[in-house]
Amino acid sequence: MGDLLEIIGGVFLVLGSITMLLAAIGMYRMPDFYNRIQVATKASTLGLLQVALGVGLIMPGWAPKLVVLFVFILFTNPISSHLVARAAYFTKVPMSKDTKIDKLKESISKAHLKTVKTKA
Repeated sequence: MGDLLEIIGGVFLVLGSITMLLAAIGMYRMPDFYNRIQVATKASTLGLLQVALGVGLIMPGWAPKLVVLFVFILFTNPISSHLVARAAYFTKVPMSKDTKIDKLKESISKAHLKTVKTKA
């Protein structure tokens, strides 16, 4: 049974490594900051899950520490990425010329209109 867990753990380690490699390639190919940060966030979260799962299967004694690590990353990585992207948006980091929809701009406009109507 131990050999089977090590093989499955090795498969997850390889999958996690491939996920992160594809993310690195994706970051190179993405046209602007916003797309790159999205690729980095998703890949690091998913890749870390796969690597942590692989290590947990190979070294079962480490499983509780890996669960705590992954829960921490699962909560902090998307939140910090979101905050960095918003900060970049409000400091006018340019979007790609191919970007057609700006949902944040639309939502800010709606919020501003509600504020103006409330004050009037």
